[in-house]
Amino acid sequence: MSIVTVQLGQCGNQTGHEVFSALCSDIRGTHGLCSKKENESYLDSCKERFFCEEESGVPVARAVLVDMEPKVISQTLSMAARSGHWKYNSHSHFCQKQGSGNNWANGYSVHGPRHKEAIMDLVQKEAEKCDRLGGFFTIMSMAGGTGSGLGAFVTQCLRDAFPTSFILNHVIWPYGTGEVIVQNYNSVLTLSHLYQSSDALLVHENDVIHKICAQLMNIKQISFRDVNQVIAHQLGSVFQPTHTAGEGSGYSRNPLGDLMEALVPHPEFKLLGLRNIPQMPESSLPFSTFSWPGLTKHLRQMLIANAKMEEGIDWQVRPPHPGSSVPSTNKPLHFNTSVANLVILRGKDVHGVDLGSFQDPSLYTSWLNPQDAFSAWKTPRAFNKYEKSASLVSNSQFLLKPLDSIIGKAWNMFASKAYLHQYTKFGIQEEDFLDCFTTLEQVISSYTNL
Repeated sequence: MSIVTVQLGQCGNQTGHEVFSALCSDIRGTHGLCSKKENESYLDSCKERFFCEEESGVPVARAVLVDMEPKVISQTLSMAARSGHWKYNSHSHFCQKQGSGNNWANGYSVHGPRHKEAIMDLVQKEAEKCDRLGGFFTIMSMAGGTGSGLGAFVTQCLRDAFPTSFILNHVIWPYGTGEVIVQNYNSVLTLSHLYQSSDALLVHENDVIHKICAQLMNIKQISFRDVNQVIAHQLGSVFQPTHTAGEGSGYSRNPLGDLMEALVPHPEFKLLGLRNIPQMPESSLPFSTFSWPGLTKHLRQMLIANAKMEEGIDWQVRPPHPGSSVPSTNKPLHFNTSVANLVILRGKDVHGVDLGSFQDPSLYTSWLNPQDAFSAWKTPRAFNKYEKSASLVSNSQFLLKPLDSIIGKAWNMFASKAYLHQYTKFGIQEEDFLDCFTTLEQVISSYTNL
């Protein structure tokens, strides 16, 4: 099944470009470390998912690019074409001249309705090119105006136009110190609207990725491109083909459906976090060896201690003892409770790996059977030059702190009515803000009480 990617705003388009580049360099690498037959079915499966072939033989990304200013889209289109390995369809983009001025309401209430027909027409055309449409993957940031406001509007339109298709929103969480003064307003409005129309939100925090660039990749002057490449690598590690059942079952046909089935058992819980190990500069790879027990041990501790990367994990955090009927408020400090987890392993000897430690009932909420709450996907095909790599997609309390912090900052501004006139002039009233706060407070309370 194929996935149509919708790239929204500057951040969405730049990240989307890196995602397709990462997928493409993975397909082209001869480093598959697996049998020829395995490699071929992996390549076919990836191409069906993300690209359609042209007569010229250059894969064309199944993507729609949307922005309210032309600069980033024209850069993105030409960078892809110049690579010679893949390109975007020259007609699948929509841009205007004026931008959204970092104002969510402008993107949502003005640009959205005004350009709905043109944008949805492009999406429809991409969807019709798929033999079988698996769903939509949108990429956007929450801080600005186009990605967030127009992104929330387009997601609602997708839900109306394709009621039975899966929609996964990839959301890039702004730096805590801030890029835009009203980013907390924009974020609250975006998250609460997406929560109504999306099947799941996969979140990357800029601060976390920045740290990975500095500490694990040893990059001195970190650019947005560096950050986006790490995000793209992590997304590729989830979306490239895997066997969702045992060996020999063929590659998963419906990646988005499988992801939702594994991770979203209830519509109240749809915030997904992603961790991927190992991550290091390419120059260090020849000098590194990894064992599966080592990788899975690190990944499990990252899960329960809510660590963002494999350096600096708090190894003191332990799951609560089973049978100790302690109310959830007395849980060991910093312990991260999960609704559901998915571990994805890629590389050598993958089918013998023991993942029993992830099925420990004390990691999960009591209302789901640990057998249902944990899934594992595997493939012997290595990913992006890493002989062995492991990813964790987790529906857990990963995002409680950042969400609480963003709502707190937005509420403080709202209480003093700061900048509200910027939103009311585009028709977003105080009641709309209050509705959004209520929606997200409910999300926080649900995750807190796990």
